[in-house]
Amino acid sequence: MAGVNKVILVGHLGADPEMKYGSSGNPFTTFNLATSDSWVKDGQREERTEWHRIIAFGKLAEICAKWLHKGKQIYLEGRLQTRSWEQDGVKRYTTEIIAGNMQMLGSRDGAQGGGQGGGYGGGQNSFGGGQNQNQGQGFAGGAGQSAGQGGGFAAPEPQAAPAAQAPYGQASAPDSGPDDIPF
Repeated sequence: MAGVNKVILVGHLGADPEMKYGSSGNPFTTFNLATSDSWVKDGQREERTEWHRIIAFGKLAEICAKWLHKGKQIYLEGRLQTRSWEQDGVKRYTTEIIAGNMQMLGSRDGAQGGGQGGGYGGGQNSFGGGQNQNQGQGFAGGAGQSAGQGGGFAAPEPQAAPAAQAPYGQASAPDSGPDDIPF
């Protein structure tokens, strides 16, 4: 039986993503994502923040570099990967999350309210995996309504059949209408 290596995170970017190109010319984007956990202990609210190093490849890397910024809240699915290297005679290790699907959360301008942001990684309209049937005002946010898996955005018309789920590090192109803004 095969193992399962899946990570699901909802958090905020700690800095703007940084896009680079590998030796073969393929793009990759790295960024840090903060997730927080809070609880009450002895009547006092306590909070702990965990930082996660994220790497996206290919089309998803380009989308992350273009549309994400410091403070943006996202939903991310990926897999854990540990790598090692030697520096000054000392073997070092790091564990990273290889992004597979990503959805931007919150409204277009970052304020509360409005519609959910679009995501990337494969799927119909949501680009985050799954099929969405959206109704509402579209890009202006406001009275949008979404059913199905993923956040998505209001499309002019529902598509006939859902696209296949893209593999990790791949994303389907946004079908966001005239201005190509995916949220």
